[in-house]
Amino acid sequence: MLADDASAEFHDFFERHYAELARLAHLLTGEKDAADDLAADALVALWQRWDRLRAAQHPVAYARGVVANLARERIRSSVRERRRVALFWSLGAEHVNGPDVAVVQDVRAALTRLPFRKRACVVMRHALDLSEKDTAAALGISVGTVKSQTSKGMAELERLLGADTVGELATGGRNR
Repeated sequence: MLADDASAEFHDFFERHYAELARLAHLLTGEKDAADDLAADALVALWQRWDRLRAAQHPVAYARGVVANLARERIRSSVRERRRVALFWSLGAEHVNGPDVAVVQDVRAALTRLPFRKRACVVMRHALDLSEKDTAAALGISVGTVKSQTSKGMAELERLLGADTVGELATGGRNR
């Protein structure tokens, strides 16, 4: 009976948090197709430890951290692969499919230029609207580091995109 309870609890956790974890993965990697895979991989890792995690105070913070780590690994792997490819072929302009507007594409491109920790802090704070404390817990860093990295990341985005675009990002478009 206990296994059934754990399975039901995990299923409920999955239903409540899968979409958020996939969105986080998408925003961190910039790869829509990889986001579902990363979220699923993170949830498999959680399921394997669910007996311990189900009693934890904030299992979703742990899940966000797993997604962030998987995204970091994917980015590093992609960078290594691009470097190998660049040795043999010159890379052309990236073609973007989909209905995205230019601003969204610009923001996504700018996010990929940020170092991972700054990107993760900006995404978790502004795209997922997590608190500094929840962001710190997910990334395994201090609240002070979250504040610093978010501030520096937003300043870098402002340099890349302009103050108006970044101001709209930080307020979620509420200044219109």
